[in-house]
Amino acid sequence: MSKANKPKFFENVQIIDIAEEGKGVGKADDFVLFVDKAVPGDIADVQVYRSKKNFGEGKITELKKSSEYRTTAFCEHFGTCGGCKWQHMTYEAQLKFKQKSVVDALSRLAKIDVDGIMPIVPSPADRYYRNKLEFTFSNKRWLYDGENKEDGALNMNALGFHIPGRFDKILDVNHCYLQAEPSNSLRNEIRDFTIQQGYTYYDLRNHSGMLRNLIVRTSSTGEIMVIVVFAYAEQEEINKLMSHVDARFPEITSLLYIENQKKNDTIFDQDVVAFKGPEYIHEEMNGIKFRIGPKSFYQTNSIQALRLYEIARDFAGFKGNELVYDLYTGAGTIANFVAGHVREVVGVEYVPTAIEDAKVNSAINNITNTKFYAGDMKDVLIADFVAEHGKPDVIITDPPRAGMHPDVVARLMEIEAPKIVYVSCNAATQARDLLVLKEKYDTVKIQPVDMFPHTQHVENVVLLTLRD
Repeated sequence: MSKANKPKFFENVQIIDIAEEGKGVGKADDFVLFVDKAVPGDIADVQVYRSKKNFGEGKITELKKSSEYRTTAFCEHFGTCGGCKWQHMTYEAQLKFKQKSVVDALSRLAKIDVDGIMPIVPSPADRYYRNKLEFTFSNKRWLYDGENKEDGALNMNALGFHIPGRFDKILDVNHCYLQAEPSNSLRNEIRDFTIQQGYTYYDLRNHSGMLRNLIVRTSSTGEIMVIVVFAYAEQEEINKLMSHVDARFPEITSLLYIENQKKNDTIFDQDVVAFKGPEYIHEEMNGIKFRIGPKSFYQTNSIQALRLYEIARDFAGFKGNELVYDLYTGAGTIANFVAGHVREVVGVEYVPTAIEDAKVNSAINNITNTKFYAGDMKDVLIADFVAEHGKPDVIITDPPRAGMHPDVVARLMEIEAPKIVYVSCNAATQARDLLVLKEKYDTVKIQPVDMFPHTQHVENVVLLTLRD
């Protein structure tokens, strides 16, 4: 059947699974359908709006039978916003399908026995669980049905999140359920004040305008960091806004701003100016303090981060005299967390500023048995490095979503540490690495952890032991 003749409408499609991007998966003969806002167990009529050879993307025109897993989304922005794509499923169902995604990836891609996998650890909170959010200012607000962009009286400014697949369109967010107060009040106050004062919002196509981004970080210690990123603004305008924010939200402990006139939003190479307070806040985990700056990486679900690190520590089964390598150490969170249980921890991380954070985090906790090194993992973790620091008893690795570079996996095979604890935020790339490691290692324990309710993302911790 040619593409032109392929049917565009299907009746009574059974939704049998859910895909990573939150779309339900159904089949019509051999044609796979990815259906917006569909839930496994639904039966629906589906209109296809994008068609390829063997699959199509569609939307529900009529829901014939509602799945037992279906629930009503609680956020007014659901379906338009790019976040929280699983809000239309019960939390129990979300956990079920996250567990399934880990099982499928490890059994299918790594070809390992997953019968002993432990039940996923749910998040204690499924709302207001994030400690960091970044919002974007834009003069190209996403318009809802019925709004006409030709209407001269229409306010086109937005402060919120990117629309999926549209780099220049921003959803103006009224209330977000991801971060606790003062996040919503702060964002809405800044939007109202700046529009009233005539501040211009950033034009993502023309790279013009005063206001660019707003970053809010909160912590379990009660400290709050706010970073306003300006593009083209006079100092008087900067001071006026920062003074207003300070006056309205005196609970902010670290009020910072950045002037970024680059073509991209990254702030890692930008100077930070402290308008009020220090350039950091603190997070606390099991009595260990972590200093968090505007550029620091820290797990965004603080409560579940503690659980994740406890699992990694327990999987390692420390006796007290181990030499540990902590790969992709970031700000040294895991390294400092386990330091009190071992002889020494050697942490390696690509980002130099993160390594500086890691050293500070050791210092403020009087931890003296950690060493940290910055550099590309595949270039640092070589035979000379191991000869200098000693062969590790345990390797903990927590790579980014892309997983470990093949050269790094090859190094692990050469080092032959008795135990590897692999923490991953992407079961598919973890499975790819495990497929190589299984030549020498047995998979002993598997523990999924839900860090991000209402999304498809899931963390997974695996314990590997070297075969004799």
